[in-house]
Amino acid sequence: MELIDVNLKDKVVMQHNAITSGRYDFTACQLDLLFMILAQLEIGKTEYTIHTSDIEAITGRQWQINQLTKSTELILTKMFEVEDSESYTQFVLFQYFKYLKGQRSIQVKLSEIALPYFFELKSNFTALQLKSTLSVTSKYAKRLYALGCQWRSVGKKRFELEELKKMLGLIDKKGKEQFEEISAFKKNVLEIAKKQINEESDIYFDYKLIKQGRSFRWVEIYVNAKMAQQLVINFEDSIDNQKYISKLVAYGLSQVQAELIAGKEKEKDFDILITELNEKIRQRKLKIENSVGYLVGVYQKKGILPVKN
Repeated sequence: MELIDVNLKDKVVMQHNAITSGRYDFTACQLDLLFMILAQLEIGKTEYTIHTSDIEAITGRQWQINQLTKSTELILTKMFEVEDSESYTQFVLFQYFKYLKGQRSIQVKLSEIALPYFFELKSNFTALQLKSTLSVTSKYAKRLYALGCQWRSVGKKRFELEELKKMLGLIDKKGKEQFEEISAFKKNVLEIAKKQINEESDIYFDYKLIKQGRSFRWVEIYVNAKMAQQLVINFEDSIDNQKYISKLVAYGLSQVQAELIAGKEKEKDFDILITELNEKIRQRKLKIENSVGYLVGVYQKKGILPVKN
């Protein structure tokens, strides 16, 4: 497979990948299932178990059985394609999903041929980047998202119009061009990409068409990072640790504080502290509205959280 874009600083490596380059809209439910598998991924292993209670504990999202079965049904009917100089291959990502009645658990078996693509996704993307790539449906939005990530630290990048069209596959080797009229290019490519990237991804995307004389010659792309608006299962961290962090956040600690605590103190020790906290509240030695400050103070004394000057 040929690497077409590489930016190690932002950890965005966009490959000619059957999954990320496919024009396929992954729903939030399908993304949660995919990320749960990526978080457990092991070399040589094709069978995994997904517990829906884990998804709920990490993200706060609850999926009903009909939502899950519909999501997996659609995944099983989706075919992916890969072509190189020697062959053209069609395949599906999964062999089956088995729902265990009364257990809120799903057994999953990955297709052997798809394993390299799962590892490629886990190696080349952060969770937010992969969510963004899989959530935008326009192939031009996917490509412009990748370009935007490359230049997010700079903030903007100017392309010659013809150069950008070639990068988007709108001009073939013989010079045949799609959306030759600037209005068609703007409507069918730039505006759709802008809408999808801004609604579905972790960056803000905008553009400006610039003229030379009477004709448009350049496209300037503007990019800014934005805060995540949706909790995402982080496949770079263990599921148990993510559940622990979510528990800490549920008690009122910030995400940063929760990650610091989870990295240095075991969950059972936190549970003991919560039992002591609840007892203080029951005995009216501490008001419930002061409980977060109490927890922060305990961890500051332990040297786990920094003390503000």
